[in-house]
Amino acid sequence: MGAQDPVKRPLVFAYYVTGHGFGHATRVVEVARHLILAGHDVHVVTGAPDYVFTSEIQSPRLFLRKVLLDCGAVQADALTVDRLASLEKYSETAVVPRDTIMATEVEWLKSINADLVVSDVVPVACRAAADAGIRSVCVTNFSWDFIYAEYVMAAGHHHRSIVWQIAEDYSHCEFLIRLPGYCPMPAFRDAIDVPLVVRRLHKSRDEVRRDLGISEDMKIAILNFGGQPSGWTLKEEYLPEGWLCLVCGASESLNLPPNFVKLAKDTYTPDVIAASDCMLGKIGYGTVSEALAYKIPFVFVRRDYFNEEPFLRNMLEFYQGGVEMIRRDLLTGHWRPYLERAISLKPCYESGINGGEVAARILQDTAYGKNYASDRLSGSRRLRDAIVLGYELQRVPGRDLSIPDWYANAENELGLRTGSPTTAILRGDDNFPLPSFPEEFEILDGDILGLSDTVNFLKSLSGLDSVLDSEKGTEKNQLRERKAAAGLFNWEEDIFVTRAPGRLDVMGGIADYSGSLVLQMPTREACHVAIQKICPNKQRLWKHAQARQSAKGQQGPTPVLQIVSYGSELSNRGPTFDMDLSDFMEDDKPLSYEKARSYFARDPSQRWAAYIAGTILVLMKELGVHFDNSISMLVSSAVPEGKGVSSSAAVEVATMSAIAAAHGLNINPRDLALLCQKVENHVVGAPCGVMDQMTSACGEANKLLAMVCQPAEVLGLVDIPSYIRFWGIDSGIRHSVGGADYGSVRIGAFMGRKIIKSVASDLLSQSCANGVTSDDLEEDGIELLETEASLDYLCNLSPHRYEALYIKQLPETMLGETFLEKYSDHNDPVTVIDSKRNYGLRAATRHPIYENFRVKAFKALLTSSTSDDQFTALGELLYQCHYSYSACGLGSDGTDRLVQLVQEMHHSKLSRSGEGTLYGAKITGGGSGGTVCVVGRNCLRSSEQIIQIQKRYKGATGYLPIVFEGSSPGAGKFGHLRIRRRSKD
Repeated sequence: MGAQDPVKRPLVFAYYVTGHGFGHATRVVEVARHLILAGHDVHVVTGAPDYVFTSEIQSPRLFLRKVLLDCGAVQADALTVDRLASLEKYSETAVVPRDTIMATEVEWLKSINADLVVSDVVPVACRAAADAGIRSVCVTNFSWDFIYAEYVMAAGHHHRSIVWQIAEDYSHCEFLIRLPGYCPMPAFRDAIDVPLVVRRLHKSRDEVRRDLGISEDMKIAILNFGGQPSGWTLKEEYLPEGWLCLVCGASESLNLPPNFVKLAKDTYTPDVIAASDCMLGKIGYGTVSEALAYKIPFVFVRRDYFNEEPFLRNMLEFYQGGVEMIRRDLLTGHWRPYLERAISLKPCYESGINGGEVAARILQDTAYGKNYASDRLSGSRRLRDAIVLGYELQRVPGRDLSIPDWYANAENELGLRTGSPTTAILRGDDNFPLPSFPEEFEILDGDILGLSDTVNFLKSLSGLDSVLDSEKGTEKNQLRERKAAAGLFNWEEDIFVTRAPGRLDVMGGIADYSGSLVLQMPTREACHVAIQKICPNKQRLWKHAQARQSAKGQQGPTPVLQIVSYGSELSNRGPTFDMDLSDFMEDDKPLSYEKARSYFARDPSQRWAAYIAGTILVLMKELGVHFDNSISMLVSSAVPEGKGVSSSAAVEVATMSAIAAAHGLNINPRDLALLCQKVENHVVGAPCGVMDQMTSACGEANKLLAMVCQPAEVLGLVDIPSYIRFWGIDSGIRHSVGGADYGSVRIGAFMGRKIIKSVASDLLSQSCANGVTSDDLEEDGIELLETEASLDYLCNLSPHRYEALYIKQLPETMLGETFLEKYSDHNDPVTVIDSKRNYGLRAATRHPIYENFRVKAFKALLTSSTSDDQFTALGELLYQCHYSYSACGLGSDGTDRLVQLVQEMHHSKLSRSGEGTLYGAKITGGGSGGTVCVVGRNCLRSSEQIIQIQKRYKGATGYLPIVFEGSSPGAGKFGHLRIRRRSKD
């Protein structure tokens, strides 16, 4: 920035640093250093050790104030964030003492006569600055509302006010200085992009190596985890010969082998990183920016539940600087293939690394009065944009978007990434020309049934060998998953292809686990799986899989499962998974479901593989299938995750169908669906009912599958009248049946069933004890009580019996401990009662009883004569279902807003004049976000109104919803394709 301007006075900056790790503090050092060089005072509010700042800045203009005003993400270990503990710690640190914090900070800011407050990225600092009448600016690549949004949905919904408060605090910030690799941050409407903020080097590579006594021919890896994974022992054999590993942040008690060297705690790590051949660690802004700046390859291991990571990872990989290591290979020491791959890379980041200087100049100019912020937005508009977070950031945790104009491009990104309907489809045009079938393949068995998505999947398969042939790493942004998929198959052998759709829950929803009738429609969007059974000695193994087998000392080839999953970047998960199939065996028997669940839970970035690999274990356990050959699978799903349209069921059904086809197993669709439910319940650990898998397996295009979930009795297929149409509209708020709210409502329903059975038993006993005869109590009444005393499913209880005898016996809520003391167990095999939790009981019990009645009425209405009353009644049943979900606690702001928009269309003047086309809407599936189902007339006006709702929702939230429209056949109807590449002769 240069020397102090002789005309303008020195400034006073108050610089707040988040309590999450040292990475934020180290980049603050670089900005603060330039501010001090320009002659200004910088007061840093931090919880980081003094040496982080004083080792780089020796100046009387630096003032350190040791105060912690947030906690960041609480880490259970070096690789795992504890989501609930993070929310609780933030509440304890910043929410409970908020009034005291505000008063203290306002007083302190005034006492130092601060000219500008800078935050990286402490929320309350922005609000304190506003209350003190001081302008504020944030400097960051992510914000805590973005990080915490997923935590709230997954671990602590009762903490959701934290996200709103953080967003509101950030809305008082004047603008954002945005660092490269940034996340979406809707709370900041005005942003200025700057180059990487990177600490300067003090020593050359040769000087560092000379000081450490390391020869030039020695390969150096720097292990930079900010603390090592607990219980981890480093071993000499982890490194290839000729390598030395420098360990940052090692505890004093950690014993290291001779080829590992501890670095002192105050070591200036940028110098050591620049002197190394590669870095091994977890992704954070500091590690990624310094690896890019000094062109050092970075071998990284994914961190659990930290949504900053995918955006930095994209940047790292774009500049050819990253190699992903599987966590189990890190912990078991299979490092060689990753280190060798890393040193073959040529990182190519050539952009600026003077972001500290640029940011300091902007801060100085702002403090002197320059206005960088837009004047076109009012305060209320800024706040509304901050609250967009509730919709945007709960959409898909970890969604990898790295485009500057996030709002404007959201719909394009979604359209490209999810295979969702195009505008033409939204207008009801189903007459699309079928893409030409790829000539490279010959279909030996099966029929594509005119499905364009199947043709496109086969085209993507046909292009994989060209990816393999041309793999030179010249395309920076070529997806790693396509490179991995290119080596999966032996193209001279048969490949089997299967397809399974998602489902739109028209009626029934969460009542499935209580035995309700449900009506489900298979979606147009589907999952495809390509599978090949391969002799182990012919399978091309990935290098890390080869290293793992060598380390086990296995004699000869062993069967291996290798999976590539397309679309991994949409949800921050690894694109590949592999395992020895022998891992599913223990003492010559298939592994228990409990141990399998733990196996897949070890690494959350690969937990997705439980949905796919779990099908193999279920077939082993339930049908006694033996797998002697290796299996290669490619999974490509256009059913978007987290939208409440059964993406997991589509993957499970398509996968099990593929395994069955490749291994000659004849499993009927109903049985296959039940087996897939076991995958989700017992291997994944999600307490879902069976309707999702049944629809995906047994459904047919343009028909509703009618099924009584006791446990899975298909009544038949209900034709959708040609004049009626169903749509699904995505709210943008992520849904998960594994979430806390779905599980607690399910537990509440099973608790209610147990109480009803107990009450019925008591009434029956009283009748017998009092000597009641058939003259006093009709025999049918006694039979009813006997039936209710042994009630298998809540939905077998009629609404009038519930109202007459049981509703007053059910408390609104009940503590888990109280229930267990009185009733011992709720008799649900897939959920566990938390003794310390208070469960909503009456609403959770009432919902399935009345929902079963509503579904029966809906089914009857579909087959009645056409009339406005028919549409009105169908719509009313959907509305009633929606509000019953909300009474259970399974609603959401986004789905409520969509239903409200449908109601506004329904009750508009145009509708009342006889031109109405939309009649009802409801939340679907497991609730708590996801998609709403809409019913209306099958006409152009309806499609136009759906588009209007899309636009109005985007206008209110900034998010353009995906619309699900149309239908397609289930996996049973599709069967399978057996294909083989034609010879190139």
